[in-house]
Amino acid sequence: MQNVCVYCGSSDDVAGSYRGAARDVGAELARRGIGVVFGGGSVGLMGEVADAAMAAGGQVVGVIPRKLEQFELGHRGITRLEVVEDMHARKLRMAEISDAFIALPGGWGTWEEMFEAVTWTQLGYHKKPVGVLNVDGYYDHLLAFVDHAAKEGFVRPHVRHLLAHATEIGALLKALREMEIPEFGDVIS
Repeated sequence: MQNVCVYCGSSDDVAGSYRGAARDVGAELARRGIGVVFGGGSVGLMGEVADAAMAAGGQVVGVIPRKLEQFELGHRGITRLEVVEDMHARKLRMAEISDAFIALPGGWGTWEEMFEAVTWTQLGYHKKPVGVLNVDGYYDHLLAFVDHAAKEGFVRPHVRHLLAHATEIGALLKALREMEIPEFGDVIS
């Protein structure tokens, strides 16, 4: 894994434990020599991840839509900030330059990006693992819902594992490295 895309919230009005976890993720990825790809903002958990990775000597690439560049305060203290036309271009670019995806706590955008990455893995558009860092139980209900969807037949049980989860970044990275991604033909059968 050379680059990991980190999806996370842009709000500054969140609990300190989430901010601390974001800093831990940025620092740990840098410590392991793994580049960070993120949404390009300098605020919220995005800024925490980027700042921590940069402080630890890491490589950080932000990808931000032109419309959001000023709104999200595009991060100027990173290795590279790419400005793209829209959200679709942002997600595509982030996927192109990443080898895996991690979702930290976040809202609508974080969830949408994470689920799209899982869907692309399931459908064979890429073979890249996706996981959530379940800080302070933030994703407990979501993970229970995914299990419920599998039980009800909407997520096939043999692809339920395509959304890894852990409460600590080292364990999550291990799960992503070890994830077995099925071939598309195996997914639909």
